[in-house]
Amino acid sequence: MMDYLYDGSFSGLLTCIHESYYGVKASGIYPAADYQVSIITPFKLLVTDEKKAMAVYEGIQTKISEEALERIYRVHLSCHKEKENFILAYVRLGFKMGSCISAMHAHPVVLAMQDLDHKVSFEKVRLLGLIRFSEINNLLYCAVEPDHDVLELMADHFADRFKNENLIIFDNRRQKAIFCAGGKWYISAFSPDEIPGFEQEEKRYQILWKAYFEHIAIKERINPRCQKRFMPVRYWKNLTEIGIMES
Repeated sequence: MMDYLYDGSFSGLLTCIHESYYGVKASGIYPAADYQVSIITPFKLLVTDEKKAMAVYEGIQTKISEEALERIYRVHLSCHKEKENFILAYVRLGFKMGSCISAMHAHPVVLAMQDLDHKVSFEKVRLLGLIRFSEINNLLYCAVEPDHDVLELMADHFADRFKNENLIIFDNRRQKAIFCAGGKWYISAFSPDEIPGFEQEEKRYQILWKAYFEHIAIKERINPRCQKRFMPVRYWKNLTEIGIMES
């Protein structure tokens, strides 16, 4: 057995799973950038092979289920350090049990995957309601810092809702962004330095919105505990009504 290292992509992960079945069995799968070399466990860096990845992709679709494939993809977008090994164990179990794996809720392998899947999906839904756009030179722009890599999961929603707008949603933690225009979108590396400063009109609207937020609240009904549950503090710096505005 040996550890397989990959480039962090979904295709790279599937390539490792393919190698585990047709080569030396994997003791673990890890992103090459984060791997800590051990003198005990041998390791091998694999180059992503799209044909091998597609073979595993189609194998999961046909031998397990489309639902399982979608779950595996969402878990791969999570920030959990052991997500690759959760997925490896899930695929191994799925190839043995078939589509009934989705009903094995008490199995520890399935339970771990369901838990991570829920966290990724929940953060996506939460951010759909917390994103605040600013208008800069006829461009809608916002920055977010999600725990999980959920940009792609949100892209269809915003591309469809803002078909007549050009917008950028920037993930500050991963230094990449969604670019939407005309109902279509793509993801690319990005730096906020490419965005000019806020125009005066936009700053005025932000100040007005913040003032509205502060004055509309009924003091007797203010509940910080409830607010933090629905709007976690880690998101506040990117919320116009709460974040500190630049002068």
